[in-house]
Amino acid sequence: MVINLVLTSAAERPRSPMIPDSASYEYPSCRSKFLLSMEDLSFIAGLIGNIFSIFLLLSPIKTISQIVKHKSTEEFESFPYVSMLLNSIMGFYYGVIRPGLYMLAIISGLGVLFQLIYVVLFFIYAPPKIRAKTAILIGVLNVGFPIAAFLIIQYTMHGDLQIKVLGFIRAGISIVMCASPLVAVKRVVMTKSVEYMPFLLSFCFFTNSVAWTCYAIFVEDLSIVASSGTGSVLGILQLVIYAIYWKSETPSNSILDELDVGWQHKPLLNEDNQDV
Repeated sequence: MVINLVLTSAAERPRSPMIPDSASYEYPSCRSKFLLSMEDLSFIAGLIGNIFSIFLLLSPIKTISQIVKHKSTEEFESFPYVSMLLNSIMGFYYGVIRPGLYMLAIISGLGVLFQLIYVVLFFIYAPPKIRAKTAILIGVLNVGFPIAAFLIIQYTMHGDLQIKVLGFIRAGISIVMCASPLVAVKRVVMTKSVEYMPFLLSFCFFTNSVAWTCYAIFVEDLSIVASSGTGSVLGILQLVIYAIYWKSETPSNSILDELDVGWQHKPLLNEDNQDV
């Protein structure tokens, strides 16, 4: 009898409820504690993108402060502020109707607020002729175009088609805005000086574009990939050009000088016309 008890197989022995079966028990993996979900990754990328986007939103402060101080728009143009306001409006609209893009909606809403302030201050201190031109730009780009886009998309399209069309409209506007600093790149190549393309601004532009490209990949949005991917390529171009001509850099007085956008200056926009 004693021998029979010894030879009893493990399968026949009663198991203690406190001791798990090694064959069926799944041991907790420490890897799961460190792996991030796509939602976590998109949040991190969107947060980084928002931080650098805020730096870019603050870039015109030096110019606007100069306009307010002198109570004159001097040689500055309103188009950069009006077009950036349009970009922010369409980005906010897209971030609201497309599920899961709350990070884009937040920074675009903030962009609308900043650009509205810039546009209003510019409009107040602009001379009559420039003010009339600015009013036309605001009416067409900031009022007419968004309203027309909203009515067409809202009442002639449904479901995913609304999101896709609005996404690529926003992407097209963003790509045009990304190409604007190329005017400064051309100026750097012609003058062999990086005065009009500060490193901090170029770095923020590049990092911002890369962060939003990653965000778009994580949330699977092709329209944002298209616009931010284009910005990333142009950002690399700016940094390469800066690396070539950096020795000619003029020392800046402050961070605002570094963030000041050179292509806001009218001579940079109209330089080609003066040679015709």
